[in-house]
Amino acid sequence: MPKWFNTAGPCQMDIHYMLSPLARLPALTRLIERRGYFVIHAPRQTGKTTAMLALGQQLTASGQYTAVMLSVEVGAAFPHDPGIAEAAILDSWRNAAKFRLPPDLQPPPWPQASVGQRIGVALSEWSQHSPRPLVIFIDEIDSLRDETLIAVLRQLRSGYPNRPQGFPQALALIGVRDVRDYKIASGGSNRLNTSSPFNIKLESLTLRNFTQIEVAELYEQHTTATGQVFSPEAVQRSFELTQGQPWLVNALARQIVEVILPESQQTIETSHVEQAKEILIQRQDTPKAAGSPFLKGWEG
Repeated sequence: MPKWFNTAGPCQMDIHYMLSPLARLPALTRLIERRGYFVIHAPRQTGKTTAMLALGQQLTASGQYTAVMLSVEVGAAFPHDPGIAEAAILDSWRNAAKFRLPPDLQPPPWPQASVGQRIGVALSEWSQHSPRPLVIFIDEIDSLRDETLIAVLRQLRSGYPNRPQGFPQALALIGVRDVRDYKIASGGSNRLNTSSPFNIKLESLTLRNFTQIEVAELYEQHTTATGQVFSPEAVQRSFELTQGQPWLVNALARQIVEVILPESQQTIETSHVEQAKEILIQRQDTPKAAGSPFLKGWEG
């Protein structure tokens, strides 16, 4: 089956054109080796989930770590009931681990624990049973609110001194906000004049956009697969319009190769990029809808 330009959810290497997501986060290996807890924040549709899924697979395949990306989004429905939220989160974690880790690296049965302790106890038990150091990437952390967010962050902070034998060696919180904004989301003052609920972070990292060279590399994958060429001018115009925002880079290309010039060998020119831009604007598939600021050239 031919690959295509993805505009819906995380990329999958076997079906989507994609660049190595780790090239945009070069410091992660060092942070993990240093037993770091850190934050990755960026607007939606920039590739955070794709990057963390890929990194988990890469680290696990290396034989050095048990590494996996897990989400807490299911807990967002219970902002004032940490007990129910913890149960939902742990159920989703077990299901994700079943598909993302080999059987010998999957978590043991979650132990019984009190409300407000279940996440921490589960991670502690898993760390002790894992034959390798445990590395956890927690996605959608800032979907949590109020008591549930505070409960999860405090459990991570409480277990932090016990790493790596009794808690994950390294852990990342992944979301749209930086950690300094979590206090607001958890009901605190919007003036951060008190301690953060997650003051153990080593770094706060953001995921940059594609460079023009990377846009060209992505589009070249389509050329290699199909023979259809993006002219240098078309690549440059795509970069000018998108400033390398990953969703937009893919969205423009998808409109061109699937709508404007489907199953064609015609060279893709600047005029086709402009036509694709107008289609996206008319459909209101704009940068704002993609979770990023309005970029030059998209005013409609």
